[in-house]
Amino acid sequence: MARLEAVTPADGRRLALPRFGLGCAPIGNLYREVDPDVAAATVHAAIDGGATLIDTAPLYGDGLSERRVGRALATVDRARFQLSTKVGWQVAEGTEPRHAFGRDDVLRSLEASMERLGVDRFDIVHVHDPEDHLDDAVRHAVPTLLSLRDEGVVGAVGAGMNHSAPLAELVRRTDLDVVLIAGRYTLLEQPALADLLPLCAERGVGVIAGGVFNSGLLADPRPGAPYHYHPAPDDVLRRALALKAVCARHGVPLRAAAQRFPFGHPAVVSVVVGAASPQEVTGNLELAGHPIPAAMWAELREAHLLDPAVPVP
Repeated sequence: MARLEAVTPADGRRLALPRFGLGCAPIGNLYREVDPDVAAATVHAAIDGGATLIDTAPLYGDGLSERRVGRALATVDRARFQLSTKVGWQVAEGTEPRHAFGRDDVLRSLEASMERLGVDRFDIVHVHDPEDHLDDAVRHAVPTLLSLRDEGVVGAVGAGMNHSAPLAELVRRTDLDVVLIAGRYTLLEQPALADLLPLCAERGVGVIAGGVFNSGLLADPRPGAPYHYHPAPDDVLRRALALKAVCARHGVPLRAAAQRFPFGHPAVVSVVVGAASPQEVTGNLELAGHPIPAAMWAELREAHLLDPAVPVP
């Protein structure tokens, strides 16, 4: 088993992150089975395209995502990417995942991740979904990761959730470098603007925006499209279709606007987009550079699809 040996990160404690990254839950068979060779090609396409923050977790496919990422990264120069994983879920094949935020749990989880990924250090490690276990995260998981950061095993310590209020509470109570907020600061909805983002801006904590397509709804808004991992309710679907219509009037694909939107807030340092094929990766990256006129954002505000207080790029 890989050991947690000290390795000094080249970039120091607070890492400079790329503008875009790859979310690797889909190649862990989140929505459908993905061929292993396609999974590897997906990771390679992201790195070749400049989306060099590779974000995975033991929970994604009970370790499958990490194994597939590790296979892909085995042929890539370590200096070409930054690797992010997570702790807080104990996974084992054939059993239901369970929360585990103790010091020994964190160390065991990271050693298993090292083995699956074939690495001896991580650029970022997030505490994963601790919203119902904040005290355990504050007392055990985060301090353990901070110690590993001091030793050089971990470059930056973060936390990742689908809920902004408990993530803000964790920022207040601990010394995090970065947070990953999934689905709660998107073109569709911005609850993180009220609590998490101002606090992170004040404290110098970098924000990674994940789930910018809201589980797929903003990638292709249609009846039955996923939202928060379930079919989108009618009112949410109507809002997504209205966003798409305004974007289309300005010649902007909805996926382009969804990827660009989070960068309007100064606390957002990176956007992580999930993909299950190299074609999805290259398509998303091409759209990320699509020109977006200021008039589009103005019309979204006039149509009450964006609050005037929401900053735009």
